[in-house]
Amino acid sequence: MTEFAGRLRLGVNIDHVATVRNARGGAYPDPLRAAQVAQEAGADGITAHLREDRRHITDSDIDGLMEVLTIPLNFEMAATPEMQQIALRHKPHAVCIVPEKREERTTEGGLEVAREENQLAHYIAPLREAGCRVSIFIAADRPQIEAAHRIGAQVIELHTGAYCDYHAEGKYAERDAELARLRDMASFAHSLGLEVHAGHGLTYETVGPVAALPEVMELNIGHFIIGEAIFRGLGPAIAEMRRLMDEARG
Repeated sequence: MTEFAGRLRLGVNIDHVATVRNARGGAYPDPLRAAQVAQEAGADGITAHLREDRRHITDSDIDGLMEVLTIPLNFEMAATPEMQQIALRHKPHAVCIVPEKREERTTEGGLEVAREENQLAHYIAPLREAGCRVSIFIAADRPQIEAAHRIGAQVIELHTGAYCDYHAEGKYAERDAELARLRDMASFAHSLGLEVHAGHGLTYETVGPVAALPEVMELNIGHFIIGEAIFRGLGPAIAEMRRLMDEARG
């Protein structure tokens, strides 16, 4: 079992800087510039999801991030042979295996690990051998956490989308029940020796209770920070998220 260590880390997802760029084509705004601003603003890592359809982050973005970053890259990817080869070529600090459907706007749920346990175990083995920390993006569900542990993942990232959606919809009883589930499953995963991360849909209003969970070592936040950057600027938007995380952690 790992022990709690250090401050809660913030990974800034830059996907939606690329979304804005790709809406018009061309090279502006540049996700690499956003990553560098995030570094300077105190981000502990950069997250980027190279989707199969390349709807936001592109292969050249990943090439550039590997060249310029001095903080870790968390490379989000589907469990496909193509993405495995890209990850093995770059050997980022971490790879996070996520579910992916072409028709979805964003990642809709956690990965189904228990049903694909044998396939995923073989899939992640070369990534681990290459020195990448392997994370699995899953719902706060005990069988999925147990399966992630069995296949050899070092990290799980708990999907906080349902918790955030309930809050936004004013369904506070359901929100609190989902937060309790996140709390229980973070503790359970930690008891298995897994490092626990969390993310998806977190905002200034919702980050505190998740940041307060002692087993959670990292939060990965993107869409809200990039949206808030329109009004505050990227550096100040990150700084405020960092402040709220630190305040919640005490």
